[in-house]
Amino acid sequence: MTGDTGTGVLETLFRSAPRGGELGEALLRDLSVPRRGSGFVIEDADGPALAAYRELRREQFVREQGLFEHTDLDEVDEDPRTVVLVARATDGTVLGGVRLGPVGDQPDIGWWQGGRLVGRGSLGAGPALVRAACARAEAEGVLRFDATVQPRYRPFFAKLGWDHVRGIEVAGVPHELMRWPVHRIRDLTEATKRDLGSLLRPFAEHQTGLGGAGFVGDDGAPVPGSDLVAACDAILPSMVERDPDWAGWCSVLVNLNDLAAMGAEPVALLDSVGARDRSFAARVLGGVRRASQAYGVPVIGGHTQFGVPASLSVTALGRAGSPVPGGGGGAGDLIRLTADLGGGWRPGYAGRQWDSTSRRSTAELRAMLGSVGRSRPKAAKDVSMAGIAGTLGMLAEAGGCGAVLDVADVPRPRTATAGDWLTCFPGFGMLTAEGPDAGEPWAGPAVSAVCGELVAGAGVTLRWPDGEITQAVPGEVTGLGPATGPGITNRSEKS
Repeated sequence: MTGDTGTGVLETLFRSAPRGGELGEALLRDLSVPRRGSGFVIEDADGPALAAYRELRREQFVREQGLFEHTDLDEVDEDPRTVVLVARATDGTVLGGVRLGPVGDQPDIGWWQGGRLVGRGSLGAGPALVRAACARAEAEGVLRFDATVQPRYRPFFAKLGWDHVRGIEVAGVPHELMRWPVHRIRDLTEATKRDLGSLLRPFAEHQTGLGGAGFVGDDGAPVPGSDLVAACDAILPSMVERDPDWAGWCSVLVNLNDLAAMGAEPVALLDSVGARDRSFAARVLGGVRRASQAYGVPVIGGHTQFGVPASLSVTALGRAGSPVPGGGGGAGDLIRLTADLGGGWRPGYAGRQWDSTSRRSTAELRAMLGSVGRSRPKAAKDVSMAGIAGTLGMLAEAGGCGAVLDVADVPRPRTATAGDWLTCFPGFGMLTAEGPDAGEPWAGPAVSAVCGELVAGAGVTLRWPDGEITQAVPGEVTGLGPATGPGITNRSEKS
């Protein structure tokens, strides 16, 4: 496997390698035939192992195959981000290795390549190293992992689960571009949103159900006959049990973000708490109270019950004379992400929950909440449990279209991987659809950038700096379909 350029691609590993030799056997054996014991372990290369791996490369690529004149070392080996995995026998002998890391010298945007796979012996180190590289790449938050292989090794990678992309030429030699399928975004949206359509469709059949025509599936619901907008969210019971104060904070945060996505000014909150005893309820309500005070939005009532499993939900009320719909965008509109990149991962929730809001002043929090109301985009959605990419899929679905997300243009904290950032709950993150002449909204400390577009079709794809497109969400996220109604065009029919 490789993503190297020039002569550093997979031909440096396999060209002229004898099919019956040690390397060929390790890579081409029938993967369905079990072995009695591996006889090796895969681990990160330490200093001696790295030296042995490089010597093994030099032995095979320089001395035996003559693919390089003096050395096969290149700039990838010098990149401190490059990871080297080795297969080490029980006696410490290095049987093989593989390197992987970000493409080129650009910032890591979740696009990695594998390369310089080499092995010796007949213990199956080659397949094991490939599998380990795939697992490591995903653990590092990678969303695109490529390898370039000679045509005769395409079946080997296919057996390991790799997808064939297309034939290409590297250094004048025919190769096959292979890609490891990373389903992180798809799996998240299916786990959190897939069943909503089938469950909620009966409510949508009522004239004013699920927000009414034009607002089906929105973050909040306009109350008929008034300028009120209501939003309601429950916090995962496991989170309430594990971190009651933080759960209380988040219960306010998520509801006010939902109102903000509709351009509504928050008015009041109501809470509903279930707890095993008074002490636990006090911890939950303490978080609710802190957030209420920080955002300057009062809790005006609610319900508390003792002697029950932990639970928490909050309802928020706001006012908007003309709410911004989630389904107001259509093919051709630009996608903008406005997000607060300050702060860091919440302790205990690394890679899942980004906390910036608990460190902000009331003025800063209200500035972010008011960004949609001031800029009045065509459509807006607060980034939810489906993450940035999944929420973009919901915004596109409501507009009856699909979306393309430019990965390199997504505003992202330096300490968050692309995979984590696109699938986490970001604290404050707002996706909006707008025309090409729309200006950048003012959102206090939040950062804002155009990072994609709505297109004909369905689902979400990721666009990379080399123009390559990979699939993130294959179709509709919720199954609720377009939020059609008065003033909202069915974009799928228009397209």
